Amino acid sequence: MRTGRIARKTHETDILVEVNLDGTGSYDVSTGIGFLDHMIEQFSRHSLIDITCHVKGDLHVDQHHTTEDSAIAIGQAISEALGDKAGIGRYGTAYSPMDEALARVALDISGRPWLVWNAKFTQERLGEMDTELFEHWFQSIAQAVGITLHIELLYGTNNHHICEGIYKGFARAMRQAVELDPRKGGAIPSTKGQLGG
Repeated sequence: MRTGRIARKTHETDILVEVNLDGTGSYDVSTGIGFLDHMIEQFSRHSLIDITCHVKGDLHVDQHHTTEDSAIAIGQAISEALGDKAGIGRYGTAYSPMDEALARVALDISGRPWLVWNAKFTQERLGEMDTELFEHWFQSIAQAVGITLHIELLYGTNNHHICEGIYKGFARAMRQAVELDPRKGGAIPSTKGQLGG
């Protein structure tokens, strides 16, 4: 079983994250931000990565630290679970429709973190969550795992549908990328013999 566990406590957040890359998409999420919980649950369910994510953050200040640190900790746990990345698919791509909205996500677990974000929201908040924080969540998880991540909203008008489509697309692309490919025989998927660096 490829699993990772991150426990970290700072003056801003107290976090416990556990992941199982070979799971069934079960989750136990509580960040104190309802809409963020919903999106992490969508990520877990559609990637088939089991995720426990408990965060106690300084929400009396704002949602920034809780959002950022949840992504960092989930990313660090995934990175730990991936180990040397031997045998993984490495790449993933998904088109993700959600009613009138369509998102495209393409990624490479390359060890070279980069985010290209071409998506906009027309509301400042979804539920109680600031929509500007979604881009930051993806930037933080890309950095922590080492993902080259391209996210694009092709079209859509409903902000909830846009956001959920993006998270589901990310989940499905990650499922492809982290799954073990038996044809690779446990080889690291790079002619360099390592990913990153």
